[in-house]
Amino acid sequence: MPKNGSVLVIGAGIAGMKAGLMLAGASKKVHLVEKLPIIGGKVIKNEESFPNMECSTCMVAPVQQEVLQNSNIETYTYSNVESISGSKGCYEVVIRRKARYISLVNCIGCGMCFDPCPVSIKNFWEENLMDMKAVYVPTAGSLPNVPVIDSTHCLYLNGTKECNLCVEACVFDAIDLNDKDEVITVQVEAILIATGADIFDLSALPELGHGKLSAVYSPLEFERLFAANGPTLGELTLRGTDVSPKRIAIVHCAGRKDVGYCSTVCCMYSFKFVRFLHHKLPEAEIFNIYLDVCVPGKSYQEFFTSLGEKSTKMLFTPSIEEVKVTEGDSALKVSYPDAAGETGELDVDMVILSAAMVPESDLNDLAGIAGIELDSHGFIKRSENGTGSLETTKEGIFVAGSAQGPMDIQKSVIQAESAAGQIMKIMSNSAGEQNNESALGS
Repeated sequence: MPKNGSVLVIGAGIAGMKAGLMLAGASKKVHLVEKLPIIGGKVIKNEESFPNMECSTCMVAPVQQEVLQNSNIETYTYSNVESISGSKGCYEVVIRRKARYISLVNCIGCGMCFDPCPVSIKNFWEENLMDMKAVYVPTAGSLPNVPVIDSTHCLYLNGTKECNLCVEACVFDAIDLNDKDEVITVQVEAILIATGADIFDLSALPELGHGKLSAVYSPLEFERLFAANGPTLGELTLRGTDVSPKRIAIVHCAGRKDVGYCSTVCCMYSFKFVRFLHHKLPEAEIFNIYLDVCVPGKSYQEFFTSLGEKSTKMLFTPSIEEVKVTEGDSALKVSYPDAAGETGELDVDMVILSAAMVPESDLNDLAGIAGIELDSHGFIKRSENGTGSLETTKEGIFVAGSAQGPMDIQKSVIQAESAAGQIMKIMSNSAGEQNNESALGS
């Protein structure tokens, strides 16, 4: 197969987008596949990013726009990779682009189809903190700003009744309820996997109350609660109320013992939450219950030191897995072994659990499709050639970002650019070999 200068990038979060842009800037054709109907990844769930507390959406939106407007990048949203065959330099990839029932070309993102829809469902992007319609964009500011129809809940598509209220509301003829999945086959020379990571399933820790006690929050739930484009428009109120918390406990290392490693970023986002809370609720009391403090590097240490004792009270426990959250008389009760071997207790209005980072839920399936190995924790395993390569256990397939292990935004971007550079190097070497073969055969 002739070399075509094409690369497949799986995952359109910050790592995938940055790598895609770097490759496209080197005149490579990039096929960027994202399973969600929007690009940007989990970074755009954050209101601000540490350590500089930059506006996350402000930082990422220009990158999203650049990706969508780049003529060398073909973006497949709401899509999955179904098969990968071949070898380094000549992979054949089958992509399934799911029917979204709304034209990416005709829709102008006016949102007139939302209100007429009679079906409300939980908004997965907003961590189920609010509802959305069966025709939706996940969040304000989504890119592309084109809705998708949930075929499971749409009354017409699931066969419940002949409903076409959204079609009638659209004056741009953008909705087609007979839309079908599209299967596309592409040939690429190399593949980059940048699918990110998930957070630990906190329901596996019933002693911490998540999912049972309404005032116990996961880190992503709290991120969306604080976000200006989130379910409360940035107002810090307890779930289902208009009451702001006055005493908040942040429990570190939730799930660390279960996964068997330190996720390295949890402490920093916990201290970011302290900054959020202190800014929005200056009179609130904030407690951090911790076993270790992981703040690597000068900027992270400075961020932690800048909080000071006025912002939060640090409560050491030698056994973080013995922390318990229960319902008290008028608030939540947090109990923990303290440094003296006694049982410490706190009455608080809100608990935030700093959950471990774990492999993305579909990563095992993707590894099987790609024919690559995972490590003992379920992240993508890198080649053990001792060169610092970001190549996986299969030649021509690379990994970047938290798909290969927990890491922060900055490290993910650095890895993405490094992976893109390594891909360009092997493509250049391959092109040189092909030219030499052509010259010898002439």
